[in-house]
Amino acid sequence: MIDIAYLKERAKFLRVETLKIHKAAPEVRVASSLSPVELFTSLFYGKLLHYNPVDPRDENRDRFVISKGHGSICMYPLLADLGFFDKAELNNVCKSGSFLGGIPDPIIPGYETVNGSLGHGLGVACGMALALKTKKSAKKTVVLTGDGELNEGANWEAIMCAAQHKLDNLTLIVDYNKVSMLDFSKNIIDLNSLTEKFNAFHWDVYEIEDGHDVEQVYNTLHRVLSAHKQKPKVVIAHTIKGKGVPFLETHPLSHILSVKSEDIDGLIEEINNAD
Repeated sequence: MIDIAYLKERAKFLRVETLKIHKAAPEVRVASSLSPVELFTSLFYGKLLHYNPVDPRDENRDRFVISKGHGSICMYPLLADLGFFDKAELNNVCKSGSFLGGIPDPIIPGYETVNGSLGHGLGVACGMALALKTKKSAKKTVVLTGDGELNEGANWEAIMCAAQHKLDNLTLIVDYNKVSMLDFSKNIIDLNSLTEKFNAFHWDVYEIEDGHDVEQVYNTLHRVLSAHKQKPKVVIAHTIKGKGVPFLETHPLSHILSVKSEDIDGLIEEINNAD
């Protein structure tokens, strides 16, 4: 059995370290990177994905495509903590000569794809899943998107493709934080019920009502990734953009806002002292 207390501690660690990175490199998208913390925590620290820090391209790895790359800066401390690269590199984010940029790409050990242009991760993941299926590999393909990213038509082409080819080795996780770049998502393109949409496209659908309850996140992802059905799977995780930073949690422009450097230490103290 997984130690839920350990997962909670690691999630807190990632949230704190992400804020520290933002203090040193204000250009990173901090609000987007705080909403999927518990998702990454469960996948990696919960051992739901098979990975090899010594050889990140190990053929026996599960494939994990982070389509919302700009919103995954919290992966930097996670990957360093797990030994994918030296922890000292975290001091160089967005600095000249560092491979840790504001938008991650495959030069970073642990990242599979280029993530700068949204809407393509799921299509790439479909290709990976189809290739693994053709090879009769038991390895999984998991992809993370944001909800705003689902405005891109290429995603729905990929959703149809996955259903057509019965990619039961493919799992999509939607970081459903309901805030896009310049407003609440519902004011840009209202997705209404994602559950109904994915059901209509013949996917196996699951929801996580609180994407920051690490026990709920872990249990759901464990159940989904262990399921064997003749269709692709999607997990709709209800999250809060900017989780841990109160003024970002409710702001329609949280995507493009920065946290003042002088406020970050106080926020870190609050997070560390929280249950």
